This record gives sequence, structure tokens and C-alpha cells, in this order.
Amino acid sequence: MTTPLPHEAAAGAGPEPAVPAATGPNVAQQDEAPVSWLAGLGPGLITGAADDDPSGIATYSQAGAQFGFNMLWTVLLTYPLMVSIQLVSARIGRVTGRGLATNLRRHFPRWLLLSIVSLLVLANTINIAADVSAMGEALHLLAGGQAHWHAVGVGLLSLLLQILIPYRRYVRLLKWLTLALLSYVATVFVVHIPWAKVVTGALFPVLQSDVAYVTTVVAVLGTTISPYLFFWQASQEVEDLRADPSAYALLDRPEQARRHLHRIRVDTWTGMGFSNLVAFFIMLTTAVTLHMHGVTQIETSADAAQALRPVAGDFAFALFCAGIVGTGLLAIPVLAGASAYAMAGAFRWKNSLEAAPRDAWQFYAIIGLSTAGGVLLSLSGIDPIKALYWSAVVNGVIAVPVMAAMMLMAGRPDIMGRFVVGRRLKLLGWLTTACMSGAVSLMFFLMWKGG
Repeated sequence: MTTPLPHEAAAGAGPEPAVPAATGPNVAQQDEAPVSWLAGLGPGLITGAADDDPSGIATYSQAGAQFGFNMLWTVLLTYPLMVSIQLVSARIGRVTGRGLATNLRRHFPRWLLLSIVSLLVLANTINIAADVSAMGEALHLLAGGQAHWHAVGVGLLSLLLQILIPYRRYVRLLKWLTLALLSYVATVFVVHIPWAKVVTGALFPVLQSDVAYVTTVVAVLGTTISPYLFFWQASQEVEDLRADPSAYALLDRPEQARRHLHRIRVDTWTGMGFSNLVAFFIMLTTAVTLHMHGVTQIETSADAAQALRPVAGDFAFALFCAGIVGTGLLAIPVLAGASAYAMAGAFRWKNSLEAAPRDAWQFYAIIGLSTAGGVLLSLSGIDPIKALYWSAVVNGVIAVPVMAAMMLMAGRPDIMGRFVVGRRLKLLGWLTTACMSGAVSLMFFLMWKGG
């Protein structure tokens, strides 16, 4: 019987063994080994790209169509906020060798853990339903056929890829899928952009106080900073530990800290930058092609693609549809995987995309149930707009306590050792938590006022 690695035990695979002493030059040499910028991209890039899922595309499209260039500033605001909280989640995973749910279980009341995990799974399943519906509609627009059968097909394809492909190969596939987001960058080059107005709108917007404008700002913030991204990125750092026999949690091998914390910073800043850049281009494209032509009401990402066709042409329409499908294939495994990691951490199940399904069957069962539940929900006739609305509400409820718990953990030496977050990251992380708390409070106020 082989002894599990420290990070495998931390993930719920059994009692944690004594950490072997570092011997020989290999550990130090590995820490000093240069890592190329491209090779260092991974959890942060995939997390950022998954944030621009079909549901997010619908939100950004509506923002651009309804308010034109006066909503572009929100993406500039969310970038540093998103980076800060994702940096914290990634550091927690790499330093402790445990995912967020496991750390919550170890350091916070059980009722809080179970409440967060239950709501997370619910919100993610609803989000999967909205995403597969959007992907089905996009495939219907591109290739004809029945949208609901397309939705079933993409849901099954995503599930099979997660189950059949080991983590090391699957993560490479997810990296390539991030290229689907470039379709939204490409659409900018097939339409005329008044760049002077773009700069003015982004840097000097005309802010409005009406309910529709404020609600859209809240929606953009809530879409960009989502709890499932926290759980996913922290867990992917742990997956990277498992995939590399020479890698350890930084609490166990502090000599590896310089290399990996630098990689996390580059990966996260790049990934979140990519995410926000794509969101900016989606808003910009819809502002130029729809808002400036009087089309201001967009309810789904498929609606945005259809509205583009008569204004920007078939090529822009095809790129937009292809992007919906590609980002959906990227986002569904992140949503389902985040649910599985959270459940496994809460109940001490073995969890790894590298493990065979028979060895981590509860973990894979949650992935299967989340994906299947989302597909079935999409076939039930549920209104995708209402689904997205309630998903946003649930995500808003979860985000604030999760972010507060993360910031508390990141500042505790008994959890993070000497790798507690520095003053600047702590300030920015708590600022992000406060902004999200304010957005959620405003959302509930508008719900109460409107209802």
C-alpha cells in the first residue's frame, strides 16, 4: 500500500502523514527553474475564461445594447476587484494544499459550510441549465435542428470529457477552449468603432440613477465575481499539486513559494485580464451594432447573435454563435466541478479529476448530477431569463460570506503560516468584499422596491 502525498490526504483521502524532509538539490533547483509565461498559465486563465460563459455573455450584451458606451467603465472597475479575490482563493489552495470547502470545514461552523455548499450547488445547476439552453439555441442558429436536442448533446459531451479524460490532458483541452473567446475580439474588426466615443464612455461615463441602470451595474458585478470561480481556482491549485510529484503545499515546502506565488500572480492577472477584456469587447460590439441602431432589449446571448446579423453581417453573427458554444463547453465543467469540489470538501470525499471514477465515485457523481440536472432543467421549459435572475440572486447571497471567510483565512497565521496575504492584497480583497456586499444589498433593495 502506498503512502498518500500530503496534499492528497488534505483533500480527504485519509489521515495526513508526516511530511518527509526535503533532501538533495532537486527541490531547490525546481524552485529556481524558469517557467515560461505561457507554461505558467493554467487555473487563473481557465477560471477567468469560464467567467465569460453564455450567461455572462447575455448580461454583457444587454449592458451594451441598453446603455451603449456608458457601461464600459464597469469592466475597468471589476478587473482589479476580480484579481484580488481570485488571488486570495488561489493562494489558499496552494499554501494549504486544500480546497476552499475543506478549509471552511476545518475552520468555520458546520452550519455555515453546509449552507454555502447547498446554495452553491443550487446556483451552479441553474447556471448550467441557462448555459446549455444558450448553447442549444446557438447551435440551432448555426446548423438548424432542435435546440433542446443540441442542449442534451453538449451537456453529455461535457460530462463525458470530464469523466473520461485525466486531469493533465483535460486541463490542456480547457486551455485551448479559452481561444473561443477570441471570437468576440474578432467581431470588433468587422464593424466600425468610433474609438473617441469609446474612450470617453469608458473613462468619463454619464452615470444614471434609474433602477434599470443600477440593476445592470449590479448584474455585471455579480456576473464577474461569482462564488463558483473561488472554489474552482483554489481546487485547481490543489489539482496541480497532485499532478506534480515534486510539488507540495507551500506550508510543507516554503522553499517553493517564490516560484509558485509568482506564477499565481501572473496566471491570475492574465486570466482575469483576458476575462475582462472579452467582456469589454462584448459590450463594445453590442453597443456599436445594437445600441447605436436602436436595438436596446436583449434577453439571451442567442438574441444578441440574432440581432447582430442584420446589422453586422453573417460573419459577426457566426463568430458570436461559435463563441457561445465554445465558452459553454469551457464553463459547464467549471460549474459542475466547483459543485463537486465543494461537496467533496464538505463531506471528506476523495476529489480529483486525475482520479479514476471508481476511486472518487462520489466526486464524479456530483459532477454527473449537476450536469444532468442542468440539462433536465433546461428541458423543463424554465424561462432562461428567470433562471439567470435567480442564479444571480443565489450567487449574491453566497458570495459575501464566502469572500469574508476567505479574507479571514488568508490573514490567519495558524492557517496560512508565514504566507498570510500582504497589506495591499488584504486591503483590495476587503474592498472587493465590501463592494459585493453593497451590490447584493442594493439588489435586494431594488427587488423589494420593485415587488
